[in-house]
Amino acid sequence: MSRAYKMRNHDGYYFISLATIGWIDVFTRIIYKEILLESISYCQKEKGLVLHAWCIMANHVHIIISRNGVAELSGILRDMKKYTSKELIKAIQDNTQESRKEWILHIFNRAGVYNPNNKTFQFWQQDNKPIEVYSNEVMAQKLDYIHNNPFKGGICKSGRALFI
Repeated sequence: MSRAYKMRNHDGYYFISLATIGWIDVFTRIIYKEILLESISYCQKEKGLVLHAWCIMANHVHIIISRNGVAELSGILRDMKKYTSKELIKAIQDNTQESRKEWILHIFNRAGVYNPNNKTFQFWQQDNKPIEVYSNEVMAQKLDYIHNNPFKGGICKSGRALFI
């Protein structure tokens, strides 16, 4: 997590964006989305993660989260990123149908080698820039952003994408 941006209110709600290294379009493949969703589900059931809104784009994810339990939100997010990073890299390595495998792994390896926090690969960009959702007005703004992101990204042609 970025040193400049911290989750100071441990009981707060936060809008967070997670982006892949190099903005690589990993989540165009259903198998990779499922790994991410399974990890989020695990964190909800076992770690007290509360997911209020979310959107998975091709190369990034937007979430509004809080916690329901004793685990700190920053720790839950750290663990989720670490786990998904390892599992997604492994899935890419093992996917015989992945036409971009060598290119993707090269980019993730190059980023990992130059980051002292990693040994070989880095999947997620480090800066999450959590934004505290401290009012109903900010919540409405962030929800609107999440709901409209697929439209602006060209995933849906008209209207407002709504994920429940």
